[in-house]
Amino acid sequence: MAETAKKPIKNNNDNGNGNAMMIPAAIIVAGLIIAGAVVYNNGGGGSKTAGLGNTAPSAPTVPSAGSPVEVSEDNDPFKGDPNAPVVMIEFSDFECPFCGRFYSQTLSQIEEKYINTGKVKLVYRDFPLSFHPNAQKAAEAGECANEQGKFWELHDTIFENQNAISVSDLKGYAAGLGLNTSQFTSCLDSGKYAGEVASDIADGTAAGASGTPTFFINGQILVGAQPFSAFEQVIEAELN
Repeated sequence: MAETAKKPIKNNNDNGNGNAMMIPAAIIVAGLIIAGAVVYNNGGGGSKTAGLGNTAPSAPTVPSAGSPVEVSEDNDPFKGDPNAPVVMIEFSDFECPFCGRFYSQTLSQIEEKYINTGKVKLVYRDFPLSFHPNAQKAAEAGECANEQGKFWELHDTIFENQNAISVSDLKGYAAGLGLNTSQFTSCLDSGKYAGEVASDIADGTAAGASGTPTFFINGQILVGAQPFSAFEQVIEAELN
């Protein structure tokens, strides 16, 4: 916000009665102007100063706690204490850039403060979007890796290589992670877990998810690649 220079008041006649009477009037007018500016500043959703436009944007909006949404964990992969007091269910798409942003910018902070300390259990559920050509098979690949106990290893590898997740890429990552490649290839090529992925999508849609990433934290919905502070606010509210 720019600060405007203030002009000094010039008194042309220190001894004149007319000017002496104008000073209190000027004070009253200035008071009314200031009062009007305060009313304008607090009248809307954003913080504004009359005539000077918007100040810095406000923090991301976190939905206020309401009735929790019932969301099944299914039998999907999770990390953290299985009996943690807070369950965070993530509906995600391996090809979604915002899901990638959550992985790269926020997940490690949640792990450090909440998952590794036994306060949060994170459940990953598939929600591949139809306009992402590689998302469906990537979701199936995650399920195939989970079959061999290496879901999170492949999860991390995919998100760290989001621009290269074709079926051949996925098979290469599985080999690099030490999975049984014959078993993985058969699983992925057969579409063994296509039905499981479809079930995740159906559950997410029924709960109110329409995009990715969507999170349900003890049933409280949080949408998008929010900053850590947004997750922290909801998690702390649930813990308390």
